Amino acid sequence: MGGHPLGVFIADQRRYYREGTLDARRVAELENLGMVWSVHASAWEAGLDVARDYAAVHGHFLPPTTAVWGGDGFPIGVWAKNMRAAARRSRENAVRRANGETGISSVGELSESRMETLAEIDPGWAPEGWDIAWQRCYRLTRAHVQAGGVLPDRAGEVIVQGEDLGVWVAGQRTGWDRLVSAQQYLLETIGLEPAGEGEAVGPVRRSQDDRWAANLAAVRQFREREGHVLVPRKAIEHVDEVPHKIGAFLDNCRRRVGGMSAERRAELAALGFEWAVLEGRDAGC
Repeated sequence: MGGHPLGVFIADQRRYYREGTLDARRVAELENLGMVWSVHASAWEAGLDVARDYAAVHGHFLPPTTAVWGGDGFPIGVWAKNMRAAARRSRENAVRRANGETGISSVGELSESRMETLAEIDPGWAPEGWDIAWQRCYRLTRAHVQAGGVLPDRAGEVIVQGEDLGVWVAGQRTGWDRLVSAQQYLLETIGLEPAGEGEAVGPVRRSQDDRWAANLAAVRQFREREGHVLVPRKAIEHVDEVPHKIGAFLDNCRRRVGGMSAERRAELAALGFEWAVLEGRDAGC
């Protein structure tokens, strides 16, 4: 401002503060103005507040990468993914150091105290050995059972936070041998067992309504992020780490508009869907 190198001044004050050479009166003066001594610490605190709120509402801290939360639309899914990556790097580097390796940089690691803080929010926030989608479905199924529900055995029977627990349960029973022992143990604690010999469990097929709802949700997610539904033909949208070919889906809608119900046409219209193919749609997206 006014030609004054304010950025340089702030950077110098932060450096003096870290080195312990900044006079206490100046520390107080800067803090009265709202000085943030560590940008990284500020970002951590902001994410942590949102993480606590997300967990309080959902019953877990296992958001999909695409999740946003809070009044400001904080990208809590990306933040959580970054925290899990940092925790994984910390664990891997700890093993390397224990094996006598030296000169390992701590850049990109998550401190033990921060991992403990996140574990207080949700002990299973960063599972080791399997993906976050599996952990989320397990936790939702466990909560359903603990609330007095029975294990679902068909698609669409129990859907929680967008997860079809019937499809997931069937997948675990038929794919039991592909699970690690810790996963099998967790499933056994909620009464889930592998499919018996000759037992026909699945895979569970989704109905046309289920597929329509899933594709529509993917289109809606695209629109919320991009502000339009001008989707290229080869576009794929990931919802909770599951890919959906929304470009092909919308093209099929155009071709089959004559046989589509008024309700489905209205759902697409509510998203601002253009029934006519737009010139240069693929090139511009």
